[in-house]
Amino acid sequence: IYGDARILKEGIIPPELVLLNEQFRPEVNRIRPPHGIWAHICGIDLVRTGPDEFFVLEDNARTPSGVSYMLENREAMLRLCPELFRDFRVAAVDSYPDMLLATMRSVAPGSNPNPVCVVLTPGHFNSAYYEHSFLADSMGIELVEPADLVVDDDFVWVQTIAGRVKVDVIYRRIDDDYLDPLAFRPDSMLGVPGLIAAYRAGNVAILNAPGNGIADDKAIYSYMPEIVRFYSGGEVKLPNVETWRCREPQALKYVLDHLPELVVKLVDGSGGYGMLVGPTASRTQIEEFRAALIAEPHRYIAQPTLALSTVPTLAETGLAPRHVDFRPFVLTGSDGVRVVPGGLTRVALREGSLVVNSSQGGGTKDSFVLMDDGAGQGQSQSQGQG
Repeated sequence: IYGDARILKEGIIPPELVLLNEQFRPEVNRIRPPHGIWAHICGIDLVRTGPDEFFVLEDNARTPSGVSYMLENREAMLRLCPELFRDFRVAAVDSYPDMLLATMRSVAPGSNPNPVCVVLTPGHFNSAYYEHSFLADSMGIELVEPADLVVDDDFVWVQTIAGRVKVDVIYRRIDDDYLDPLAFRPDSMLGVPGLIAAYRAGNVAILNAPGNGIADDKAIYSYMPEIVRFYSGGEVKLPNVETWRCREPQALKYVLDHLPELVVKLVDGSGGYGMLVGPTASRTQIEEFRAALIAEPHRYIAQPTLALSTVPTLAETGLAPRHVDFRPFVLTGSDGVRVVPGGLTRVALREGSLVVNSSQGGGTKDSFVLMDDGAGQGQSQSQGQG
């Protein structure tokens, strides 16, 4: 997209779907990140609808969150039910900070054997600040706010008590719009002026790459099988959920005719906002979405209402089934791909709800990956004693 854009030129994806997208960042055109990696940290939402029937529900390639819940849930389970980890071979997840740090170091520009890595946070008022702080502390690196960084001669520096130190790798938890007021929103008070210039010069790696939001777009998601086929020559291992792009007249007609049966989402929506679950929606909600679809069809996609799998959950009346999805975390560095042997299970706590987002009242659970015989220990020594 930001290089030769061959996938657009060959018509695999309609160019207007990218070039007119709110997440497209022409400011980073022709920037090749260090080691040619754009998506270093991905959280891919999976759903299960039957025995051995799995689908990819969403791709999260901007700044996927939730990994701290995965780690804290495991710590809580180790304290509450240590016998589970004694009796079953459960793969450890406490190595995630080490895996993340190794990924960060592997994509550092230049040949510094000890690159300086930092976590960039917008500050303690951000809803995910705990995670930012938790990860920085676990990796033993600096948690910095934009005011702590300065760009000089296309290099990024952090001020420490020992003086200025050059920064090689930034794990940013700030959205593109606010990352650099000289490149994106000029009114941003959260950005680092000149950061994109340093990035363009190849002097700093940014995880994930600015501009990745285009991959999170739900209309782009619907082309993922074609994207995989175009770049790899192969087929996807896990299928997408069937998706109707409402920008297409025939798809729009189908969606309007079957609105009470479908799930409708904003193409750039997140957190469970801007979403209609037809089977549980009121007549008023359905008609409101009908009007919105007619007025701005390009802003929406629709999908069938899936019968998501359930897990036992402690509710007010006792144990009860609640719907879940699963977010594994995938790390990509210059030294390869790492998949965390666990992930974030998100649960819809309200009875009958299919919306698992925490912003909509959802919760989280620990997720066990059982190892084959001959694999390593199920938990690290420190976790086993937790």
